Amino acid sequence: MKIKKSIWLLILFGLQFSFAQERATITGFVSSEGKKVYMANVHLQNTNLEVVTDSLGYFLIENVPVGNYAVQVSKVGFQTLKKKIEVSSSSDSLEFELKDNQNQLNEVVVSGTLKAVKRLESAVPVEVYSPVFFKKNPTASIYEALQNINGVRPQLNCGVCNTGDIHINGLEGPYTLVLIDGMPIVSSLSTVYGLSGIPNSLVERIEIVKGPASSLYGSEAVGGLINIITKNPVNAPIFSADYFTTTYFESNLDLGMKFNIGKKATTLLGLNYFNYDQVVDKDKDNFTDVTLSERISVFNKWSFARENSRLFTIAARGMYEDRWGGDVHWEKKFRGGDEIYGESIYTKRGELIGTYQLPFEEKLMLSFSGNVHYQDSRYGTTSYIANQKIGFLQLTWDKKIGQNDFLAGIANRYSYYNDNTTATKEAENTWLPGIFVQDEITINPKNQVLLGMRYDYNSIHGSIYTPRVAYRWKKNDNAIFRLNAGTGFRVVNLFTEDHAALTGSRDVVIENDLKPEQSINVNLNYIQKINFENGTFIGIETTAFYTRFSNKIISDYEADPNKIIYDNINGHAISQGISTNVDVNFPAGLKMIVGATLLDNKNVENGISERPFLTENFTGTWSVSYRIEPWNLLLDYTGNVYSPMKLPLLNEYDPRSPKSPWYSIQNIQLTYLGWKDFEFYGGIKNLLNFTPKQNNPFLISRANDPFDKNVQYDAAGKVMVTPENPYGLTFDTTYVYGQNQTIRGFFGLRYTLR
Repeated sequence: MKIKKSIWLLILFGLQFSFAQERATITGFVSSEGKKVYMANVHLQNTNLEVVTDSLGYFLIENVPVGNYAVQVSKVGFQTLKKKIEVSSSSDSLEFELKDNQNQLNEVVVSGTLKAVKRLESAVPVEVYSPVFFKKNPTASIYEALQNINGVRPQLNCGVCNTGDIHINGLEGPYTLVLIDGMPIVSSLSTVYGLSGIPNSLVERIEIVKGPASSLYGSEAVGGLINIITKNPVNAPIFSADYFTTTYFESNLDLGMKFNIGKKATTLLGLNYFNYDQVVDKDKDNFTDVTLSERISVFNKWSFARENSRLFTIAARGMYEDRWGGDVHWEKKFRGGDEIYGESIYTKRGELIGTYQLPFEEKLMLSFSGNVHYQDSRYGTTSYIANQKIGFLQLTWDKKIGQNDFLAGIANRYSYYNDNTTATKEAENTWLPGIFVQDEITINPKNQVLLGMRYDYNSIHGSIYTPRVAYRWKKNDNAIFRLNAGTGFRVVNLFTEDHAALTGSRDVVIENDLKPEQSINVNLNYIQKINFENGTFIGIETTAFYTRFSNKIISDYEADPNKIIYDNINGHAISQGISTNVDVNFPAGLKMIVGATLLDNKNVENGISERPFLTENFTGTWSVSYRIEPWNLLLDYTGNVYSPMKLPLLNEYDPRSPKSPWYSIQNIQLTYLGWKDFEFYGGIKNLLNFTPKQNNPFLISRANDPFDKNVQYDAAGKVMVTPENPYGLTFDTTYVYGQNQTIRGFFGLRYTLR
């Protein structure tokens, strides 16, 4: 009897032991935005079970005891993912989606040297921002999205039509070159048109170079460049949609669709539609606070599979926008008349961009771009009708020989410009052929030198030389110093939207043969990475910069009321300062990006130093994100702060403040991530409810008399002070330094099918 009981006990114990030791196999994939992630680390926490994914993003963990586990998936360049799973004898295949970690320093960049290189290995400092960064504060255009990048500020230049440009380190918009996939798309008409209507869902990343890049990119790359890299159609999601609206009833829709055409072609189609049709006048000046706009933009990119993986992509974009601002009673029937004031702008724009790798053993790339821009504007009774066409063709040769990595190229740019102002007596045709060469010399793993030179011949201004030198010292894997020096140039097109304010009665006078604007730049960059044992990461990047401009072209409207007098500055201009970005990642899901820039910008003419208008001495930006895992929520708090700027007053009696106050635009957002393929987000913009009207009697001067019908002038053409005009002002919309929208809510939905 005892023997039988012992046998049963042994059997039960064996069954219990067998059950306790029941094992399973875990399989699955790791991906990011439709692309398989190679060499991602998959670890079952509190065990020694750990594997890495193969080239297809696949992983397999065998002999896993059944039970509940916390799995951690990590890879450099991505946010670490933690997830609870249940392992049973019939466990399903698992899928993990990693989020791009936009502040990682190992991004691959191309803007600094015109070739793909890891950011830490580049001799030229390049800042990289992915769509994850811009989702923290959703906007209707890339122009607006740049407001939270340290040292970069979208600047509104008109209080009625709300057009603007991009300032980098305090330098005006014309000194910033904008590119799509490395090809120039924006010209002197306005930066804002090139950055509006690009579907955010099609953007892979944005690269920013601060400081001259003319030795590679030519004219306009004097103060810096913004390079918008679009997605490779092969790696793009099958379908994506992003829609949001605000309590101002702004509506923005982004659509992206991928199609495989046969076995060798993939196309990506993107659509952006923006509409805002509400007349809002919260500052009670009888003028719209924000421009009303309807904009549609279509983007189409093709990628073709070729032998030996040679590259061939081509993309096209078309945009149309109808925007207006002005008197709240304005309608289109008043366009161009003097009954009710309005500023109405019709814009048509087309762009073509492509890259083709020639079928040779040597790496020869043929790149091209073209854009046509037609604008029909009415600023009250003033008509501005402009037509601009630009074509660009470039051939580069990339060759690595031993320690030398060569890049050489030839380029040609054709510009056509014409408008209906008195400043443009005939259409302007300009050719700008150029040749450039660059050599990156790797002395040893810690030391690298870059030497570059470009020669351009402008059909109007003649020969232009732009040398460049850079040095990188890698102290160790966590500390890098970079020194860059070079020159930049800008061939100025005088006849742009600045002339929209003319009455048509002025004569254009060019005092001397105008020389291209030139700059000399030096900057010192330092990167420090700190990794803690608990998983905390801190990245610190600091740059000190100095730029000296010569030949700056200035316009004189005051010497003679019947003339516009143009000449090169009799002196120089300086932009100098220091900028720091700090990125912090905590393993508990908290992430912070904080930036600050100290600026000293001045024009020096005839020995007198003067600070330019609309240039701040200090700017700060921040982005704080915290993921609340149990609720599948992501909290984002973003903002910026600006120090006072000198503002344009009309005369000594103008009652408006000569300087802007310290001001800050702050936003908060919650995103729900608990539903597969969907993201729900909402929040509040301009939490502090700041508007430029604060502490000012008005923003737009004489909004009650926009056609200056009741303004009286003396014999010298100066505005007289009268009882009806106690400050001696005229109608003016240039007193603007920030957005004029009050606090508002927003809500949106994203869907991605991979």
